[in-house]
Amino acid sequence: MRILIIGSGLAGINAALLASEFADVKLLSKSALEETNTQRAQGGIAAAVTALDDPAIHAADTIRAGAGLCDPIAVETLTADGAAAIQRLLNLGVEFDRDPDGQLALANEGAHSTPRVLHAGGDQTGLHIQSALSRRLSEANVDVRTDVAVTDLAIEAGRCIGATTDDRETFLADAVILATGGAGALYRTTTNPANATGDGVALAFRAGALVRDLEFVQFHPTALVSDGSAFLISEALRGDGAVLLDSAGDRFMPRVHPDAELAPRSVVAQAITEAMRRTGANHVMLDISHRDPDYLRHRFPGVYRGALERGHDLTAGPIPVAPAAHYHMGGVYTDIDGRTTVQGLFAAGESASTGAHGANRVASNSLLEAAVFSTRAVEAIRRNVESAVVPCVDVQATHWHRESAAPSWDVLRSTMNDFVGITRTADRLQTAVDRFEEWSESDDASADPSLPLATLTARLIAEAALQRTETRGAHLRLEHPLTNETWQRHSYWQLARE
Repeated sequence: MRILIIGSGLAGINAALLASEFADVKLLSKSALEETNTQRAQGGIAAAVTALDDPAIHAADTIRAGAGLCDPIAVETLTADGAAAIQRLLNLGVEFDRDPDGQLALANEGAHSTPRVLHAGGDQTGLHIQSALSRRLSEANVDVRTDVAVTDLAIEAGRCIGATTDDRETFLADAVILATGGAGALYRTTTNPANATGDGVALAFRAGALVRDLEFVQFHPTALVSDGSAFLISEALRGDGAVLLDSAGDRFMPRVHPDAELAPRSVVAQAITEAMRRTGANHVMLDISHRDPDYLRHRFPGVYRGALERGHDLTAGPIPVAPAAHYHMGGVYTDIDGRTTVQGLFAAGESASTGAHGANRVASNSLLEAAVFSTRAVEAIRRNVESAVVPCVDVQATHWHRESAAPSWDVLRSTMNDFVGITRTADRLQTAVDRFEEWSESDDASADPSLPLATLTARLIAEAALQRTETRGAHLRLEHPLTNETWQRHSYWQLARE
């Protein structure tokens, strides 16, 4: 059996290692192996691993934060498989931090009702996971190709049989797993690496697969923005007592939500945005300087160094933060075994929409999702590669005759930042949609093969955001500030075949 995996984060490498036990495996990465959102993950990975916790409690926390759109079966699967996923990572060589008694150290983060977030290297969890998996990958029987961009999936008689790359090479396979990561780099201000441009969504959509809930883009509440780039300030700081202050020095989160700084991410990000609007500032302040400086340098070495390099010492006083595009809850529609609506095509990790996150992902559930569902996808392939998800109802079919490419990456990212950002209105979203339509009428071909894919995913996000006329989770419509029961449903999109 031949299995092709596209992507090199936790979902991609974990799938490759498992698949190599019974198949010939190729792994394609658009950039270097370490250029992933996994590598940048700071806070940790959430799982119920102690006698004081339970997967059912983890599931309840996840559903409570998901704003009515979590798929209960997906959440139950995610949380029930959590302990096994952690054990697999330990077996692969991930050295999670331990407490003085040698037990796994657990932190608290937003929307979790109990400490259950495992971390490594303090706040360098993703780096440790990526490094451990990459070491195992170098020892495995996997054909790894880096700096290879996939431009299309190969479809024959309705079944995915491989993929074509930017150098026009076609790789054939009995099963293809999309693990291409997120879409934060569609925005000018993001915590994601530059290659996180939503390729998996566009590739699957072009191939006829259903994509789902694309309007739900999570903006991390606390990023240190300097020179146009955003450096993630881990939610774990707020879990360790950091507070948010407006420009007048007032702590505002206790007035917004009972959990204050540990409220669900969408609540915190929107409260920060409102505080910035109210005061006219372009940031708020995050203060953890009341904690012991030596403790902070040891517990958060990556954040401490990163902030210091940008001119801010978090041990000495408040540091400026603002929301930045961080995680895409939407993606390629899959079941809990990674199957898409196209036979032979699977998806896992951030590029997939399992329904586990609903409209607002809980902190540190993303790495767990990548580990759990990439494992299940490979197991499904081992059992039966021919199966596919039964198509659902209420699909929004698009009839775009021409695919557009933005004039440049800068123009695309500015359009998404300015018109499809954290606060949305019909006028702004329509402006974005109109721009996409104008670009589709242009005859200029992009020299960058990834730009048309990115533009397609961005257009789908904008179209979906325009359609959902309510505020729910990470989707904030200023002229529709309330959650509407009639919108307590997923949005599905599919390319209409003429």
